[in-house]
Amino acid sequence: MKTLVLKLMVLSAFSIALFACDNSGSNQNNTAQLKVRQQVDTIGFTQYSWQMDSILARMSADDKIPTKAVYKMAICPHDDYAYAGGLYEKTLAGIKAKTIVLIGVAHKAKMFKLENKLVFGSFDAWKGTYGNIPISPLRDQLLLKMPAESFIVHDSMMQVEHSLEAITPFLQKNNPELQIIPLLVPYFEFDKMERFAQDFATAMSELMQEQNLNYGKDLAIVISTDAIHYGDIDWSSDQMAPFGVDDQGTAKVIQKEHQICEQCLVGELSTNKARLFSEYMLTKDNYKEYQWYWCGRYDVPFGLMFSNQLNLLLNQLPLNGTLIDYRSSIHNPPIATTDIGMGTTADAHQRHWVGYAGLVYE
Repeated sequence: MKTLVLKLMVLSAFSIALFACDNSGSNQNNTAQLKVRQQVDTIGFTQYSWQMDSILARMSADDKIPTKAVYKMAICPHDDYAYAGGLYEKTLAGIKAKTIVLIGVAHKAKMFKLENKLVFGSFDAWKGTYGNIPISPLRDQLLLKMPAESFIVHDSMMQVEHSLEAITPFLQKNNPELQIIPLLVPYFEFDKMERFAQDFATAMSELMQEQNLNYGKDLAIVISTDAIHYGDIDWSSDQMAPFGVDDQGTAKVIQKEHQICEQCLVGELSTNKARLFSEYMLTKDNYKEYQWYWCGRYDVPFGLMFSNQLNLLLNQLPLNGTLIDYRSSIHNPPIATTDIGMGTTADAHQRHWVGYAGLVYE
């Protein structure tokens, strides 16, 4: 009974804006009453379509080669477009579905004391580069199917987090009818993460079968993460340069990054690979403590397990991953952005840099 009451409360919270619109009697009033999440980062990411046009025009031609592939899932960076814009475009080229499940980092989870629950919002839409992006009706339907203890609706966390808004302009460009289901993954014990990923996949597979939705063509998943955060200055910890900050040390970092991708993210997915990724990222005795600095230490393993379980339920096969490219803020030439009202949110040099991995799954 308690679970049923909690689910009804969630449905009620999500339905308030809808009921208000139904009673307004005016399309104009309906628009005015939409609860829209606003953009957080207006320096690293585009606000306007003309900015996006400029970013795309300045990318390498190799990053803009169209693909006929239709990806079911992708792992994409969320750093400044100046540093990683080309990899966004190349990685997301095969994400063409109308409905996208966006799985993001909860960078400020500690501030809100969030852990061991998936984080959703109650927004009706997100402000996007090409106009407001509607939230898919599937979100509310999913939450009614999910165990109440597995999630929390927390608009403040969703509003301050930047890791998903980075990706939406590229998805809007790929499909102007885009709808999204955003969720964030804060601190998580692995066993709970595995259980909730299975619950979420079960709920999603039921809805997709009921509504005759195809995985890849109608609905896809994008996991947001930057790779290694490395250096000995301007970071929150003094332990973020274990190999040193010279050329030799940087080369060792890149070698380990490729090792992580090959062992955990490439090829046939499994829970064991997701677990190994977590073991690379977190200390053995404390699931809240980094030992290798990807910000996606929780949303990546959750996203891997959820997306793979979904394919197992729908198609009886595991997903198979391919590395599109590995880049960094110091190894690839930046895109000029200052003349279009943008820029970078951090410096990039050998003592302070970020890695980016773009991967796709079919």
